[in-house]
Amino acid sequence: MSRGSDDTPVVPGKVSLAEQFARVHEHWRPRVVAELNGQAVKLVKFRGEFIWHHHDHEDELFLVVTGSFRMEFRDRSVVLGAGEFLVVPRGVEHRPVADEEVSVLLFEPTATRNTGNVDHPTLTAPALDQL
Repeated sequence: MSRGSDDTPVVPGKVSLAEQFARVHEHWRPRVVAELNGQAVKLVKFRGEFIWHHHDHEDELFLVVTGSFRMEFRDRSVVLGAGEFLVVPRGVEHRPVADEEVSVLLFEPTATRNTGNVDHPTLTAPALDQL
């Protein structure tokens, strides 16, 4: 959090998800919109199939803002629509799949890599941009 000249916290302004999602143009590239307590609020658009992966140390929260997608697990799939969320526990292999474009808010530790334990030449985001 930013500090003022007298070292008091500066309260940030509100965030419009619609405005921030309008600035996201690439699929599968999360963008950071806020950070708090070592966690990041990230916005991402999905379309198509992602890769199978897991995160050794981080849980992830996926909140659908617009559209829908399914989270595939090795033993089942969960379909999520606008206004619904799912927490994927650390260590659980998963793959998001979206037949149409979907806008998703992620809440996860700041250092969470989008492809988890997998290095992918085009899908692994080397560093996350701030919106």
